[in-house]
Amino acid sequence: MNPDFYTDYDHGITAIDTGYHKPQFDASHLIVRDCRAAFVDTGTSLSVDRLLDGLQRADLTPADVEYVFITHVHLDHAGGAGLLMQHLPNARCIVHPRGAKHLVSPDKLIAGTMAVYGEAEFHKLYGDIVPISASRVVESADGACFNFGDTTFELIDTPGHALHHYSIVDCASHSVFTGDTFGVSYRIFDTANGAFVMTSTTPTHFDPAQLHASIDRLMSYEPEAAFLTHYSRVTDLPRLAADLHLGIDQYIEIARACADADDRIACMKTRMHDWLAKRLDAHGCDLPDDVRDAWLAMDIDLNAQGLAVWLDRTGG
Repeated sequence: MNPDFYTDYDHGITAIDTGYHKPQFDASHLIVRDCRAAFVDTGTSLSVDRLLDGLQRADLTPADVEYVFITHVHLDHAGGAGLLMQHLPNARCIVHPRGAKHLVSPDKLIAGTMAVYGEAEFHKLYGDIVPISASRVVESADGACFNFGDTTFELIDTPGHALHHYSIVDCASHSVFTGDTFGVSYRIFDTANGAFVMTSTTPTHFDPAQLHASIDRLMSYEPEAAFLTHYSRVTDLPRLAADLHLGIDQYIEIARACADADDRIACMKTRMHDWLAKRLDAHGCDLPDDVRDAWLAMDIDLNAQGLAVWLDRTGG
């Protein structure tokens, strides 16, 4: 059990590095309260051993897990849910109503992800995707509350990144678990100015108006911290929310500027890279360019694809 995979926070919250793509890129969050456990997002099927080790590290067994919360069914968040559930005899998997069918019958989700990454890269990144019995999947309505020991989690609909996305309000820790709705924030970009956050517009459901509204809804709870899947705890949320709103508007401007380009994906990637590089400079990030570019590359590529789908769907 590698201690570098686990970061402990107050209120029984532990970030588990799922090992997806690179270190401190993708997190599952283990919440332990009153000798009961819940996971928020799972990483991929290749991540399950680390999550089970996290239980052992907390002196718990798989039988102690009550919930597996899936913020949305993109496979870096939910790909391991089926295999993990096979190890958790008492757990229920909680998912957005639009995503439930994809956990029970994941073929369409697998095909869609393969279309983005290609078959060889898909298997390298995600392993085998295991379906979950419908009897163990619970669809969560907007505003539904789930009791967890002396804690109540409120699940709220937060579309914009995906139509099948909810976030979790945890009043006990004054926090929200936001999947990708509150963007991505890699710890490698932290400076004396704090965390650096990027809007996430990956395919296929990006909707700027919905995402603006979802960020505002999260902030209406006045959380002190947000736990992002990419990557874990951030604070100073009013500043980060303003940065996310700015990012949404800037990405739309980039998409429209590139709409008629011969290679609009390449055009958007170049413009997005240049804008993010300037933002990192202003944030005080002094990492070498090749390191910064390696961390930005996947998000820039997926964001450009998401903007292209949005252009096709709406005409910009």
